[in-house]
Amino acid sequence: MYSHFRRKTFCTCLVLLLALTRQVSADDQFRPMFNGKDLSGWVLTNTPPETWSIQDDMLVCTGAPIGEIRTEKMYQNFVMELEWRHMVPRGNAGVFVWADDITARGVPFHRGVEVQVLENDYGNSKGHTTHGDIFPIHGATMTPINGRGGSRAFPTENRSKPSPEWNHYRIECRDGEISLAVNGKIVTRGKNCVPRKGYICLESEGGIVHYRNVRIRELPSTDVQAAQTAIANRGYRSLYTGLNLNGWTAAGTETHWKSKNWVLAFTGGKETRGNLVSTESFDNVGFVVDVRLKDKSSTTLINAGPTATIDLNDVKIAQHMEPVGRWNRLESGIRNRKRWLTINGKEISMDNAVSSDSAAPLMLIPTGPVDFGNIYALSVEVESSP
Repeated sequence: MYSHFRRKTFCTCLVLLLALTRQVSADDQFRPMFNGKDLSGWVLTNTPPETWSIQDDMLVCTGAPIGEIRTEKMYQNFVMELEWRHMVPRGNAGVFVWADDITARGVPFHRGVEVQVLENDYGNSKGHTTHGDIFPIHGATMTPINGRGGSRAFPTENRSKPSPEWNHYRIECRDGEISLAVNGKIVTRGKNCVPRKGYICLESEGGIVHYRNVRIRELPSTDVQAAQTAIANRGYRSLYTGLNLNGWTAAGTETHWKSKNWVLAFTGGKETRGNLVSTESFDNVGFVVDVRLKDKSSTTLINAGPTATIDLNDVKIAQHMEPVGRWNRLESGIRNRKRWLTINGKEISMDNAVSSDSAAPLMLIPTGPVDFGNIYALSVEVESSP
């Protein structure tokens, strides 16, 4: 009897030891997403270095401007853990998964699936909670589990702690399904997500927030369709800090240019012409610029080089523009030694040839009140003549 008890106890201990060993082995697969020194491995998508800093083994976000940083690497299936705390009441932030390389049209946020990071004093409503909502934004899609008629998934319990206490998130993403554990318990889930492969982002949205122990464990990849994959890195860099006009000269119209968080506003009257020039020149510049005309008489020229003046009042362009007060996205580059242009996703034919030595700044030339946002640029290589 005693011998049998000893054997049973030994077997039980062995099982527990093996289980613990497997757990330790699994935990060892996690790797930190920050090195504790700088932002290596991350891209300042549309926020400047001043927004983010490493202090006392924490990533500190000032909350200004509104915008994001993203990983250099794309992820599909993974488990991400992090701790966060807001340092001011009603603080707002978020973790985005499966996101595109740059922000979506007319907003400072990426297309992707957001895991909400709200401070408790923000308050709960029928449309949101402060305890770990998950929802797709700006063109992404998701079927919520525990939804309320829309695409947002709501937590089954209120487990988030108020400022300045720390909260722990465990985000698991697998084959288009996502779950969130808040302080040790899964409370929010979604499925059928598109995209389901992309970048991971951390959001700055107005409040000071601290992150620590941010780590990730990648899971085996599975087949994913092109339509289920976010837009991969195209090499764009943000030219606007969201804080000031650093990197630009206003050519005598400084008083009419206003930095309004992620929006760069030209506030001149109907007949006032602005001229904002990037201090950096680009070889055959490619760019993304979002534009919102504020008055029916407002116009805008964008000059991307000697043979690349784009007039938004041109008939073939204007017909694809949104009405006054709505955002438009212009994207331009070079293909077969000619410049191409899209307006809100519609490609416009351009007849101007491009030389291989057309280094130039990017110029924004509005007349009348105009808002700009999401200003990105890159140098484009031009194919050599045969």
